Amino acid sequence: MKTSILAAAAALVGFVSLAQAHMEMMYPPPLRSGYNPYTEDQDWDMISPLQSDGQDYPCRGSLHLVGTPQGRVVAEWTAGQEYNVTITGNTPHSGGSCQVSLSTDHGNSWRVLRSYIGRCPVMGSSSYAFMLPSDAPTGQVLVGWSWFNNVGNREMYMNCAVINIKPGQGSSSSYGGAAGEPYAKRPAMFAANIGNGCGTEEGFDVEFPQMGPDPEFNSRGTHPPVGKCAY
Repeated sequence: MKTSILAAAAALVGFVSLAQAHMEMMYPPPLRSGYNPYTEDQDWDMISPLQSDGQDYPCRGSLHLVGTPQGRVVAEWTAGQEYNVTITGNTPHSGGSCQVSLSTDHGNSWRVLRSYIGRCPVMGSSSYAFMLPSDAPTGQVLVGWSWFNNVGNREMYMNCAVINIKPGQGSSSSYGGAAGEPYAKRPAMFAANIGNGCGTEEGFDVEFPQMGPDPEFNSRGTHPPVGKCAY
């Protein structure tokens, strides 16, 4: 009996450890996230990477919820102002490189708001600031956080949230961010490790070919993408 109890306890610890693995976006709360007050059908694998064949790219296959009660707006932002995403979790795989991007066409295309090279994310909870372009399209859009881990399997992580953007006047940044760079000139979000022929090198922070304005560098070693990558 004692052995059975110990085995059950060990299994429970293993389950809890697994449940706490990897990282996820906490704010703005993503589609199907436990942090999202509108979630009814929670994605218990929110912290897991996208499938290696890209079948759930983008947004972990949750875009069908946009326009439904579970896909309601979770934050309202003003064009030209500074915002941040908050990432949380206990297994950052030695960080890596992240991007925050915006989609105005239901996830068909993404434009970079800011790139973070190295130490993204870190253990626990951390926030990453960026400027919303002053000419950002208004109305309901998607904001996406994507991450390429430094150590471990070659993976891509991505969480997406539904937000509303309203027109703004002027701009304000605590880090000197460039709200004025036209939205239409922002580069496309980088995608790799999802069966698209493009990959990242283990042990390095991937250096995005096109980073967008004000990239934040905290890397001890970068490496360009490998394979056939569409820029």
